[in-house]
Amino acid sequence: MTSKQNMIDYIIRFLLGDSPACRVAVPLIGYTADEAEWANYKVVILPSGLFDEGRYGLPGSLPGLPLQQVEGVPLPYGTPEIVRQGDRLLIKADLVASAFFLLSRYEEYVRRDVRDVHGRFPGKESLPAGGGFMDRPVVDEYGRLLRKWLREVAVDVPEPEPVIRKVYLTMDLDVPFLYRHLKGLIRGMLSPGNRLRALKTFLTDRTLDPAFTFPWITEQNRRLEQGAHSFGTESVYFFKSLGGAPQDKPVSNLFSKDMQALLAFCREQDITVGLHAGYYAGLHPEIIREEKQRLEEAAGPGIRYSRHHFLACREPEDYAHVLACGITDDFTMGYADVAGFRLGTCRPVRWINPADRKVYPLTLHPLTVMECTLIRENYMNLSFDAATDYCLKLIEQTERYHGDLTLLWHNHSLIPAPGKWEKDLYQLLIEDLARR
Repeated sequence: MTSKQNMIDYIIRFLLGDSPACRVAVPLIGYTADEAEWANYKVVILPSGLFDEGRYGLPGSLPGLPLQQVEGVPLPYGTPEIVRQGDRLLIKADLVASAFFLLSRYEEYVRRDVRDVHGRFPGKESLPAGGGFMDRPVVDEYGRLLRKWLREVAVDVPEPEPVIRKVYLTMDLDVPFLYRHLKGLIRGMLSPGNRLRALKTFLTDRTLDPAFTFPWITEQNRRLEQGAHSFGTESVYFFKSLGGAPQDKPVSNLFSKDMQALLAFCREQDITVGLHAGYYAGLHPEIIREEKQRLEEAAGPGIRYSRHHFLACREPEDYAHVLACGITDDFTMGYADVAGFRLGTCRPVRWINPADRKVYPLTLHPLTVMECTLIRENYMNLSFDAATDYCLKLIEQTERYHGDLTLLWHNHSLIPAPGKWEKDLYQLLIEDLARR
């Protein structure tokens, strides 16, 4: 079987879901234009030609707006026509190519010239943003359609129960401390209102540092972890290791007393430690291996989770370096400038490399929402009420499609200040999840 066929089979399995009945139904779905093969299947999806030689990877293969819709779901490839042929359905909506487009970041692979100042593909330039469906996990909607069509030809496949499967409560430690190093102390002393606290923090106790918000967020997370709900939870802290670019600063010494205390805190509180691959590693992904080794020297072996600083996994193929160094799960896949479903799904999915159309054993966990995406003027620039409504909609979509929810807050964003509501929003979302 070719790597392309393996990829097609994986997408069909992903669309259907992982229930026993869905796994049994996979061989009943064909993805072929060969009429001689149609008799082997109950549902036939007609290929639109995206994967054809001479078309794949070229700008002409990209869908244009406005998109057609199939039963109300945006459709990048194919047409919304469904033909009944006896006890078989011929689906001209190319769900496989449409799902591949989103899951593999095919748009980013083809549109190499579209990047922001940090080398990232901007969410606001994406097809989901242009088509108005960034807040919908349309790949999961394709799965719902496919299961419905199977039932129409007497194949009994159930709909997943509308529940959240797991909540990842993640934190990027970009600024672990404000005043526990000399440069931070100097900055604090230059600010009249902060001088006393800066000096006292530097000389005495790390817990006096304004950025030491870890006990508060741990308390919030514990309330959710210990609640009587159906989903599991996991707290994950992502630590920078080496840095190398100005955007990585400050890079704390992982072997310092303060950072070792934070790592010990993670062990005591059962918080997973992950690698926050640096900005420089986004430019030169081959150094991720060195960064991971450095973190393991400080935190202990077995680091398996990663997330890129600035969410700057710049090119889809760069994940080869993440996989090669022993990372099994990555949490980068959200746009910095627009919250929503970057990969078109709220479920963990294997990395599909659009360069070779292969599926690899690296699990990508869609990033549902990052607090600074909601707030910054050059990103979504939402009010507290608008951000609340948007986050609750993303949570509801994740629940409807039996997905995983990943929240990303930064410890320093929880520092109180006039007009800041990141802390209030986090608490509100935790309370909402605790009621589900």
